[in-house]
Amino acid sequence: MKYVVHFSEIDRQSLPIVGGKGANLGEMTRAGFPVPSGFCVTTSAYRHFIESSNEMDKWLDLLHQLKSEQLDEIRKLGQRIRDHLLTLRLSEQIQSAIINEWTQLGQSHAYAVRSSATAEDLPTASFAGQQETYLNVKGADQLIAAVKKCWASLFTDRAIVYRIKNGFDHRSVFLSVVVQKMVFPDVSGIMFTADPINGNRRIVSIDAGFGLGEALVSGMVTADLYQVRDNQIILKQIAKKEKGVFALPQGGTEVKELPPEIQSKQTLSDQKIIELAALGRKIEKHYGSEQDIEWCIAEDQIYIVQSRPITSLYPVPKAIDNNYRIYLSFGHKQMMTDYIKPLGISILRTLFPYDKDSIRDESRSFVEAGGRLFVDCSDLMYPPFVQRKLKEIFEMEDQSRKISKLSETEDDLLALKKAVLRDEFKQRAPKRGINRKIIRLIKPLFGFVSKICLKILKIIFWEDPFQAIQRTNASYEKNICECKQAVIQSSGVERIKSIQEFAGGKLFFSLFDSLSYSMAGFIALSMIENNVKKWLGEELSGSIHKSPPGNVTSEMGLMIGDLADILRDYPRVVEYLQHAKDNTFYEGLKGIEGGNVFKAELDRFMEKYGMRAQGEIDITRTRWKEAPTMLIPSILSHMRSNAPKEHREKFEQGQQEANKEIQSLLERVKATHYGSKKAKKLSRLFTIYRNTIGIREFPKYIIIQYFGIFREGILEEAKILYGKGVIDHPEDVFYLTLDELVALLENRLKKVRSLINSRKKLETQYQKLNPPRVITSDGEIFSADRKNEQAPPGSLIGIPVSAGVVEGYVKVVRRLEDGLLTKGDILVAPYTDPGWTPLFHSAKALVTEIGGMMTHGSVVAREYGIPAVVGVENATKLLKDGQYIRVDGSKGYVQILDLEQE
Repeated sequence: MKYVVHFSEIDRQSLPIVGGKGANLGEMTRAGFPVPSGFCVTTSAYRHFIESSNEMDKWLDLLHQLKSEQLDEIRKLGQRIRDHLLTLRLSEQIQSAIINEWTQLGQSHAYAVRSSATAEDLPTASFAGQQETYLNVKGADQLIAAVKKCWASLFTDRAIVYRIKNGFDHRSVFLSVVVQKMVFPDVSGIMFTADPINGNRRIVSIDAGFGLGEALVSGMVTADLYQVRDNQIILKQIAKKEKGVFALPQGGTEVKELPPEIQSKQTLSDQKIIELAALGRKIEKHYGSEQDIEWCIAEDQIYIVQSRPITSLYPVPKAIDNNYRIYLSFGHKQMMTDYIKPLGISILRTLFPYDKDSIRDESRSFVEAGGRLFVDCSDLMYPPFVQRKLKEIFEMEDQSRKISKLSETEDDLLALKKAVLRDEFKQRAPKRGINRKIIRLIKPLFGFVSKICLKILKIIFWEDPFQAIQRTNASYEKNICECKQAVIQSSGVERIKSIQEFAGGKLFFSLFDSLSYSMAGFIALSMIENNVKKWLGEELSGSIHKSPPGNVTSEMGLMIGDLADILRDYPRVVEYLQHAKDNTFYEGLKGIEGGNVFKAELDRFMEKYGMRAQGEIDITRTRWKEAPTMLIPSILSHMRSNAPKEHREKFEQGQQEANKEIQSLLERVKATHYGSKKAKKLSRLFTIYRNTIGIREFPKYIIIQYFGIFREGILEEAKILYGKGVIDHPEDVFYLTLDELVALLENRLKKVRSLINSRKKLETQYQKLNPPRVITSDGEIFSADRKNEQAPPGSLIGIPVSAGVVEGYVKVVRRLEDGLLTKGDILVAPYTDPGWTPLFHSAKALVTEIGGMMTHGSVVAREYGIPAVVGVENATKLLKDGQYIRVDGSKGYVQILDLEQE
């Protein structure tokens, strides 16, 4: 058991004995990078030190019970542990080993003593700044004291909270101590081999200041900022550097005021900036990932004192060529930005019918990164006329009004514009063959789109609008039955191939009627708006959107209300549901008064909606019929917050308000010149709109019905594989693609357990990431930067999607199963898909982080007549439960109110 090891004895594989920092220093030393020499006091020494205490086990047990928000308890317990550790004596063996190695390196030198945790400087968690560093340590006594202080720093408040939040067991993290010869630099700083702000991998970003780097790390001074791309300096920001940290002769450091003549001086010469950036690229290449590097310069010599992975960067989608490529988030369009398992990604990529060689293939234009799906829209952006058009749209004087009809895609366009107008995009765009490639990409859609256009014309001018819902239902049911028969009756490889064929072809064409009718409804609405504005000089009120027929999502919400009404007469069923478990859910209803009545209605609900769930576009998400308890909070919340039959009465009231508003508009139009003719035209448009707009929710409903069938078939195969011992759990198939599942069933996929386990580890990492709206092949991230001059100062800005202004108390709901709303709460959520509909009856208003004018939550909010603002960035983090806020769904902002001033 070694208590001390020299840098030359360790490398990146030595993390368990010297921690992340020590392992990196050893790795760079052995690779020949300019690292000041030193040694590590190993984790074995730390464990021996901790085991000499009779109280640590008790205190570690207490730490294990704490939550990250219990800051006061953490502070008190952490202080007791640190004080205790500093009173312990090092064993003679450990102390001798440290002193002997220090003597060999040189007793006259000053040293930096740094903590190095086994969960530090990892690709998935940096732990940067969680433990302590002691500089300019001189003499044996100072050295031993610094080592003990480092060990004790494992229990600082910030280190404890970080471990709790990132899921690290306090007993599983050990501490090594790095002892390294001090360099007394003229200049020092930090270098990132990717821009830490926007993620651009082609940029090296360098912060530099005078003296030791601690002044920069602690935030004591503003550093110079230099950026280098392709060996060229592209940015210099020279800061005023009033202070620096410098070594004291007797040991330790001090903060000094810098002479006025150098405070605004460029810290690094241009030559040194380029030299440092080149060294950073070499270190990045050695590690194979972007690095966060601490460096210093003494007597014109560059030294590297630390390098760790940058863990905050969003992964870059894999590019198909060296051109500048732009990727648009699919999750933002679908109101689901959560991590999606590989099978879910595979199904979605198979679903899209273009840029693929056969219907069973996955689309090349849809790429995965960080467990999310992105659309490679580069080829559509390359033509110069597209770039000109984007620029024109956003140079309009009244931007918010001019592009109001594009509000669902406005944020996308704003972000895309930034990426497209980049000089790099123009320089690296292909010069030839773009139009041919675009035609090849979208050619498969020409026939489908032309048929939809003809169908829309037929609907608007000739078809009976009252038959729209019935025709939509009839058109897809035959295809669903065919799919169910094919998937359920087949098995093995043929079953998975059958799923690929339906997902890649027949599913998409099953959407024909529903897409035609819903698009006809949008067109009819646009025509209504234009005509009412032209003939009456008015804007449409929100009333005409309320309670349209045929909206499967609204009908689902009404059925939830019916379930809640049944429970009012059966308190024993209510009591049971509050503690029910999924595996015994239906069995437990037997023998309870009213249990069979509730079950009969629930069975009817599940027959129509059981395949739905929160985040349902991910086929790997558990469905309601598999875990009915997910619905219980919404049902109980509705029962407590709404009067009996209130949901049905509100729906009927919405229909009456819509009809009344339509009749009022028609009468006023009749009173105008040629009014009867205008009113007849407008009346048909209203009839089309009211009978087709509900169908807007149908395409997704159809897709999720197919997904339910696919899921059942895949899980049947998973159970067989599990029974044969091929996989450890049936759900492990969710970590494979469809092609990999075929290969597994054909015995062509090797080391399947290793593949699944590696993807599970990535899932843990990726779940913590927030996907960007737009990212480029360079890793640069673009957002919309929405502005609103009508909003009060300090307001949260979003997209107004359902008119009205209300005030109320915030209820943040991140998961549907946690959604216990009280009547009048303002629902604040990351997104809402149809799975969230059960909460809308209790919500007074809606605020979401993503969304647009025609996304699910917006449509349902308008139908229910509640104000809604979507696209409010970080709403679930900035707004807290119980805050009193104002939601302005007309102007698009959320204002936090001070009750004492109201």
